[in-house]
Amino acid sequence: MTTIRGAAAITGAASGIGRALAIELAQRGCDLALADRDEAGLKSVAAEIGTSRKVSLHRVDVGEPSEITRFAADAIAAHPALSIVVNNAGVALLGQFDEIDQAQMEWLFNINFWGVVHGTRAFLPHLKTKGEAHIVNVSSIFGIIAPPGQTAYAAAKFAVRGFSESLRHELAVAKSPVRLSVVHPGGVSTSIVRNSRTGVGVTDNARRSQSIERFDNAAKTTPKAAALRIIKGIEGNEPRILIGNDARFMDLLQRFRPGTYWAPLQRRLERMAQGK
Repeated sequence: MTTIRGAAAITGAASGIGRALAIELAQRGCDLALADRDEAGLKSVAAEIGTSRKVSLHRVDVGEPSEITRFAADAIAAHPALSIVVNNAGVALLGQFDEIDQAQMEWLFNINFWGVVHGTRAFLPHLKTKGEAHIVNVSSIFGIIAPPGQTAYAAAKFAVRGFSESLRHELAVAKSPVRLSVVHPGGVSTSIVRNSRTGVGVTDNARRSQSIERFDNAAKTTPKAAALRIIKGIEGNEPRILIGNDARFMDLLQRFRPGTYWAPLQRRLERMAQGK
């Protein structure tokens, strides 16, 4: 088991799962290095945590490798006992494949995939010096199933899954003290869809409002519940952490119908979006 102790670095910590995870880890005795582009949000999290733990705040755009490198150096300098890294920051993009351009796809990949890779690379040498350490890479249920309209997001989250699983095997073979968990949340009530960008070819403004409404209706898991599930997964050294009954159902469905899961899943998602 991994012991929750020392300090943790979390990206995307100003809101959603990252914010909830920061609060829960602080309550368990962790100091924190919190990163986000939203400086006001970071200050709000720090104020909620209070002075019981040492908290350092870092304005970081995880789409910029140099900023991640600086974050790692600053976080380790502020918290030499740092032993947990959570690569959580992510964005969403609304549109079919032919409605998003290459620049938008690269923007999403720079954050959702390369941000995870660069974060892992920046912190891993330090983590290897610890007797016990843990990396948490946040993928998505869309790293297990791939709905239409999610070509960029699903591709990046599948990439996070593949990268994380291969690295986990490398660490295990090397008998490294670093453990790695990849997280697949289902619908968690965060602002990711509300804050999503729209593909350059999307001309139907009503579709964005509909997507937000459908997500809000279907997202049944709270950020706190997601954070508690992740902490349980860290403590148990779980290689894969599914969050929410919806994620568990979708995971099982694609196992039984790996090439044909979309039709039955679409019907279920429509019922969930309607609150049925």
